[in-house]
Amino acid sequence: MLNLKLKKEVVVKDVIFNEKNFIYIAGPCSVESQSQIDEIAHFLSSLNVRVLRGGAFKPRTSPYDFQGLGEKGLQYLKRAAEKYNMIVQSEIVDKEDYDMFVPYVDIFQIGMRNMCNYPLLKKMSKTDKPIFLKRSFSATYNDLLMSVEYILEGGNTNVILCERGIRTFENYTRNTLDLTAVPALKNLCPFPVVVDPSHGTGKREFVSDMAKGALAVGASGIMLEVHSDPEKSFSDARQTIDFKTFSNLKNSLDKIASALEINVI
Repeated sequence: MLNLKLKKEVVVKDVIFNEKNFIYIAGPCSVESQSQIDEIAHFLSSLNVRVLRGGAFKPRTSPYDFQGLGEKGLQYLKRAAEKYNMIVQSEIVDKEDYDMFVPYVDIFQIGMRNMCNYPLLKKMSKTDKPIFLKRSFSATYNDLLMSVEYILEGGNTNVILCERGIRTFENYTRNTLDLTAVPALKNLCPFPVVVDPSHGTGKREFVSDMAKGALAVGASGIMLEVHSDPEKSFSDARQTIDFKTFSNLKNSLDKIASALEINVI
């Protein structure tokens, strides 16, 4: 079972996820081309964002939606990250892809659809790389922590949890972002908790307010979908913010974090 005396920080190169730091994880929902991810990485790095996210394998509700570029997308992501000294985070959806992912990613992301993919979780338990585990839209806190147990069982304690919204009776937003999850999970386990207000709301006009809420309740960071031209994004266009919005949001969050004596990375 979970040991609350385990380390309470996850170190990825020179980036430390803990209660004293607020980490920005940003990038497009999907890697679309080398030029696209390079442009976004260049912008984010100019604002000192260190963690670049981007999907190469996209599990989609509809089989007709864009499914990602596969390994080519990982290659594009890695090149951009190396060029701008960033850390790579991308979602793995199949345990058979593990060996392919290893050279490209610094953080393995497990999406909400795979929170209960136990063969994948067992595979992730054997790596020493951090696992960014997203809560499923119908999972209780205990359900999420039981998935963590599968990762811990194989010896990997480098776990970052992500609240990305749950499904409720409300349909005005894509999901209902459960900010209570941050203090609750911090009380129940020793791992850093990051909030995803992009998926949590599904509407870009609400992303900034919920990102501020995440900082206020003690999250160790936020993950945002950012694109130079959100309306042309291959996936999740409606919840993706543009460069100006991200820049303004980060400026506001940095000021709030400074007043709270929290480091921003």
